[in-house]
Formats: sequence, C-alpha cells, structure tokens
Amino acid sequence: MTSYKHLREFLDRLESAGELKHIDEPVSPHLDISKYTDAESKRPGGGKGLLFTNVRKSAFPVVTNIFGSDRRICMALGVDHLDDLARRVREYIEFNPPSGLRDAIGALPMALDLAKFPPRNFKGKKPPCQEVVRKGDEVDLSLLPVLHCWPRDAGPFITLPLVITRSLVTGRRNVGMYRLQVFDRNTTGMHWHIHKDGSHYYNEYAKAGKRMPVAVAIGADPATVYSATAPMPRGIDEMMLAGFIRKKPVRMAKCLTVDMEVPAEAEFVLEGYVDPGELRLEGPFGDHTGYYSLADDYPVFHVTALTHRKNPVYNATLVGRPPMEDCYLAKATERLFLPMLQTVFPEIKDYWFPWEGVFHNIVVVALEKEYPGHAQKIMSGLWGQGQMSFCKAIAVVDAEIDPSDPAAVLRQLALRFDLSSDITVTKGVLDVLDHSSPVANFGNKIGIDLTARFPGEPPRDRQPPSMAPPSDPYLAGVIKNKIPGAVGYRRLMAEADPAANRVLAVAVEKRSDRGGRYFADVLFYLGELSAFNIFILFDGDIDLHDDSLILWKLFNNTDPGRDLMMRGGRLVVDACKKGPADGHDREWPDELTFDTF
Repeated sequence: MTSYKHLREFLDRLESAGELKHIDEPVSPHLDISKYTDAESKRPGGGKGLLFTNVRKSAFPVVTNIFGSDRRICMALGVDHLDDLARRVREYIEFNPPSGLRDAIGALPMALDLAKFPPRNFKGKKPPCQEVVRKGDEVDLSLLPVLHCWPRDAGPFITLPLVITRSLVTGRRNVGMYRLQVFDRNTTGMHWHIHKDGSHYYNEYAKAGKRMPVAVAIGADPATVYSATAPMPRGIDEMMLAGFIRKKPVRMAKCLTVDMEVPAEAEFVLEGYVDPGELRLEGPFGDHTGYYSLADDYPVFHVTALTHRKNPVYNATLVGRPPMEDCYLAKATERLFLPMLQTVFPEIKDYWFPWEGVFHNIVVVALEKEYPGHAQKIMSGLWGQGQMSFCKAIAVVDAEIDPSDPAAVLRQLALRFDLSSDITVTKGVLDVLDHSSPVANFGNKIGIDLTARFPGEPPRDRQPPSMAPPSDPYLAGVIKNKIPGAVGYRRLMAEADPAANRVLAVAVEKRSDRGGRYFADVLFYLGELSAFNIFILFDGDIDLHDDSLILWKLFNNTDPGRDLMMRGGRLVVDACKKGPADGHDREWPDELTFDTF
C-alpha cells in the first residue's frame, strides 16, 4: 500500500505510472482548462490526469482530473481495488460489532490501531503551507488560477477546497467540500447546503451572534482530499478517516489569523471568517448534475490570510454531466461505506449508484430477501439513513443479481416489473440540487420492487400487451402522423419473451398548451400503440440512441409524483424539461455546454 505525504508525491507517482499528461501551451483559467478537462474526462476509462504548466496571468501550475479513473482513484487511496478499503473496515466491524451505522463509521479510524490515525500537530519550525504568507491588505485571490468552469458561471470558483469549520457547541471539527465563488480580492461565497455540517455549525454561530472562523486548504494528499468528500456523520473528524486510509496521521498546523488548524502539507491555505447574517448572491454554477445550479444567497467568506508553499500546485476539478472526475471519488464512497451500511442492514448484499443518477437520484440494491414486504422495508430504512435520505429512487433486486450489471437489472425490469404492485411512492427530503421537484429540497420518491415474490406476498398481476409489436415503418408513421409534436421514437428493452414489458421512448416538442399530460393522453388513446405498456417522453433535441444520455435525463428530470402517469395498466413517464404547462413553476436550469450562446 502506498500513501502520500502531500499532493506532489502523488503527482510524481502519476508521472512515473504514465498517468499524468502535461499541457505546456498557454491556457487561460477562463474556460480553456475546463474544455481540456471535460474532453479528457470523457475519454474511455477517464483519460489521464492533466498538469497545466503555462497558465496565463498566474505563476502557479494547475492540475485536474487526477482522481478521474479507476486506476488513479485506487492509486490515490493506496489500494489495488476500492473494495480493499471496505475489507479493512469489514474486518474490524466483524471483530467488534457496532450497535448501528454511526458507531460503525465512528469506529472506522480504529480498525487497526486507534493511536495511529488521529491528526497530529506539526512539530517543525514552519509548516510547508506557510512558506509564503500574505495577510490583510496583501491578500489577493486573483493571484490564484481559479477556474471559470462553464460559460454561464457567475465567476471563477474554487472547486476542490477543504473547508474546515468547528462546532461552537461541541468544539468538533468538520472538513467539507463546498465550492467558493471568488467575488473580489479577499471575499468568496461559502456554498454550504442547508443539510451540510458546515451549515449546521454556521447556524450555531448565527444563533449566538458570533463571527465564525473558517480555514480552507487547497491541494493536499489524496486521502485527505477524498475524506473531505465523504459523508461522515456530524461530529466525526474527516481527518481521522484520512489517517485510516493513509495508515498514518495527517499533520495539522495552526493558522496565523484564526484559531483553526489545517493540513500542514497543503499547497494553499485561505484563513478567514464568516459573519452571521451577511449573505450575497452566489451562482449560477455548472454543477455535477450536468445542469447549472441556480443563483441564491449564501454566506460570505472574508479572507484574512493567504498562505502557500514556495512552489505550489493549484488543484482543481471540473464537474458536469457524468462521467467526470467526481464520479470516481463518489465510487470510492460507495465501496467504502457498504460494510458500514450492512451493519444496519445485513440483508443488503451489495448496491450500486449508476453515474447517470449523479449519486443522489437512484441506487440499485441487491437484497437477501427473507420475508414479505422486505423490499419495502429496505426502501424505508435507506430513506432514513444519512446521505441515503436524499436518494430519489431505489430499485431492489434479488441477491443473485449483480446490481452493477445494467443488462441484468434491465432484464428484471422487462420480465418482472408489475406496474400495479411494484411501485412505492413516498415523500421526503431531496438534495438541494434536485431541480425536478415542484418545490425545493422536498418532494416525491419512488421505490421499485424487482425481487421475486415471497410466500405471503400477493402475486404480480402483470397483463402483457395482447398485440404483437408493430413494424418500424408502421410505428414511424403512427408517431409522425398521429401524435402532434412527436419527432422521433426508439424501442427500449426489446425482449423476445412475449410477456415482457414493452417500452417505447418518444421524443416530443412541448408548447405552453402541450405538456406531459397532453402527450400521455394521446399515447393512452392510440390503439395503434396498444402493443406498448410503458412510454417515456424525452425532449425532441436529444439523441434517443445514446443510452447514457437518456438514463441521465430519466433520472434527473423526473418527479415520481407528478411525472408518472398511469392508466389501465399502462404507464407514461415524462423525462422532459418541465414548465408551467406541467405544473412546474420553479426555474428550470440550463444544461451545461461550451457552445456559444
């Protein structure tokens, strides 16, 4: 196992492994680096890490995409396979059974030896992160090559910051990753969502009417960077998780202008404070959902000191429609947290978050089913557990099905899914970035039971279509001539089994008087389409033959309570953009693109 003292040790390792590509031509932080990074991220296997050595108007090189492949994320965390970390966790959990998920996660850093993993104080004369110091009026954030990531972003954003806060009540530290929009030479936005620990600690300071100290590290060893992204319970120090992954503690250094500690080996550090009650409009920002998150008011971070190493490297990431670098960081979380989730739900054999669901819109769970209603019990249980509570859709399959095999899961959907009995719709908290719900942060969720019926459960009452599927020429004529606004179609999940669900994707062009329910009424009415029992509506400008694209649209654009329309044992799902004609009055965000507008 390899661990790294700081970012540059990891870059040297990537270099020697042929995993780091140098871009030596002049590039601007304004879109240029993003375009390179987006193209590289979309290469098969995630491409290479990128080192930009000649950044206009900056003395500092920039690295991106260094975690963006299966190989590089394993190298970053010092393992051959991501499940290796999970095995370390499982070994300890099985030896010292915790009482619940929180105990399991809290015990994680103690899996080998408690004394090895808590962070330690830096003992030298001057920590590397403070080799160059600018305080007060000397602070100038324009010195940093902060990326303007997407054309409609409100400005440059620091995208891979380790934001360090401390509870006013308990004194416990949190390290989270919250983007920072650079407003001017010494202020940024502080984009912590309402569900995040940083926001919770901010509320403590606001209630007390006190100024909140904050420190931000940019560029650290990869285990520390990853740990800032991990969904740890409140009060459990992410630096403990970093120590567990590294098998040695993170050295922390005292800040110069605030009473906080930061990783001593960080490339850059921003010290400062947030004043309760001071808000400023932040965003829009091209987010990991593949859409712009909308502008809103967020706290302001005042920078009182900017420190860095003598020859620092600025570490950034670009997020957008998957696959991107953040997908691989999220995959590490998926594998690492499985054994901890199994302490609460031992009947879960495995699970999978498809990238197209951007890690909060859908999870597929493989279940060792033991009794009637077990699948529904798991759905309810997961919706009550930490970050899983944000998940909008849960599909449950039997234990012998590999949940990460899309073909196997889709086959269960085609041959087993019963519209009348396999759907559970409920309401609950949603991720802040969910744009499909009629209201923010709260909305409908769906569970889909694809498990075999257990004795005592009512049998499925699937009624396969009585008609044979029509020929493509005939179908094309129906779509073109009998559905005003329809511009294309594609058969999905075409199974030879006559009892299989038959799914038809239809591309449509909506108008103010022609929303999703209009198209659903037409599709239900047309006898020529009675051979299909499931229809999915997509916007007319998307490629229906791009499997990843249509899944991304389906998972991100659908509110289960509004956009699933059933009649007579048939279903229409509206995965299009929504507007007032669909009963959606919230602003719908734009999709990310580098195209000129």
